[in-house]
Amino acid sequence: MTGEPDASAIAVRYRGLADEVRARGGERVRIVAVTKTFPPEAIAAVANAGCACIGENYAQELVDKWDRFRANVHEGPLPEVHFIGGLQSNKVRLLAPIVDLWQSVDRESVVTELARRCPGTRILVQVNAVGEADKGGCDPADTESLVLAATRGGLVVDGLMTVGPTDGDPQRTRSAFRLVASMTSNLGLSEVSMGMSGDWRLAVDEGSTLIRVGSAIFGERPPRTL
Repeated sequence: MTGEPDASAIAVRYRGLADEVRARGGERVRIVAVTKTFPPEAIAAVANAGCACIGENYAQELVDKWDRFRANVHEGPLPEVHFIGGLQSNKVRLLAPIVDLWQSVDRESVVTELARRCPGTRILVQVNAVGEADKGGCDPADTESLVLAATRGGLVVDGLMTVGPTDGDPQRTRSAFRLVASMTSNLGLSEVSMGMSGDWRLAVDEGSTLIRVGSAIFGERPPRTL
């Protein structure tokens, strides 16, 4: 992680983004500020600017950063923490005291571990709607059964999550987002997390309620050092 970020610049970018999101999607859309590889001061800066949700991808980085954030950096209300990276069952215990919403649940082994370590926790089931092998997420055909398994295990399934295609093709992106939004509705779920810095507008147009944005708020992402 890098040195202390420019809190004023982060606040300006976040508030500008929030205004644009509100104008496009109304109050239904929330911004998850993706703070991976940025220092705890970046979390404080975006929280102070009004952001209520932050997203992290890496378990150990989140644990180390969150301790520093709470102890030394931030005195206001804590933002909601969303884990959005690939989730390994053996990391659940480490993350359970911190994470409020698990966005990347994509298989039954993770459901089982979450039910054991943090019963009643909130999750999103991640769907691989683009068919790319390097993308996380369950097959669309397996989504309903995973939702049912999670519910039977005592977890609270808020909705679904997906990632757009690597090539960013607008037609493929829109098709993937439209599919997952439709699946969310058909399953009677309320949240659909889709859209990042490069494609959030398409996602909002297709019904996203959570967009995961990093570089458009924080600027160029520093390399990972943990």
